Amino acid sequence: MEVRHSSFVDIVGDSALETLASGFGFLEGPVWHPYEKWLLFSDIPNSRLHLRRPSGAIEVFRDPSNMANGNTLDRRGRLLSCEHATSRVTRLGDNGVIEVLATHYLGKELNSPNDIVVATGNSIYFTDPNYGRNAYFGVARRPDLSIQGVYRLDADGAQPKLLVDDFVQPNGLCFSLDESRLFVNDTERGHIRVFNVGAAGDVTGGAVWAKTEGDGPGAPDGMKIDSRGNVYCCGPGGIHLFDPSGNSLGVIRTPEPCANFTFGDDDLRSLFITASSSLYRIRVRVAGLRVF
Repeated sequence: MEVRHSSFVDIVGDSALETLASGFGFLEGPVWHPYEKWLLFSDIPNSRLHLRRPSGAIEVFRDPSNMANGNTLDRRGRLLSCEHATSRVTRLGDNGVIEVLATHYLGKELNSPNDIVVATGNSIYFTDPNYGRNAYFGVARRPDLSIQGVYRLDADGAQPKLLVDDFVQPNGLCFSLDESRLFVNDTERGHIRVFNVGAAGDVTGGAVWAKTEGDGPGAPDGMKIDSRGNVYCCGPGGIHLFDPSGNSLGVIRTPEPCANFTFGDDDLRSLFITASSSLYRIRVRVAGLRVF
């Protein structure tokens, strides 16, 4: 732990980091199912989705996954995935069939949808950097779009609506507790921005809210909020913790560069961490939020 403020210990505690599995290519996109008690995560370069069962056993869930990155569950518990290799946002339907939700914006193929969240009203928000158009993390190819944007998909299934287009590389995103604000980080700029969310789901503002500063490899990537409104965000050296006002409280340091994480287990006080080739877990004192 790197403690920058005394409240860090009250929120995170001092538990040891536990290695659950290793030997993967590059892990991302963890999501916890609060009723079925499994953890799903992506191995991007190996193009697989894995499932960790309540017993601790890990199995292949989808192969190939089209180099899926970010995953989440919608308000009905259906799996949403951002596919790097196909530049798609998909949903696993109740019948087990994969439904394509988004592929293009104004006739041009999306870059490579990266991370994804769902609002209470079922609108889907996702980021679209171009990392998945590079080899290893995706398929090497030229982009169609000249921007790296943040988009919203409404429940009516219309084409994605561009919300923001002035990011270098938008990546992780999460809502505030009341969903009146949307936090989005920019990997290349090393900061987190905050937007006001209107009644129709559009966003305004976009001021820099916090910076992930520190030593070690890593940059802003996966981002989540806990049940008290504290924001966790990947960054240099591990996972950075900010209070609801954007003050840096400290860092959960990880032995490998951290790409993403999620809260899980019955009490939502286990932080499951996808860090490069390994899956880790650490117990924290303040619970996270269920995704549905």
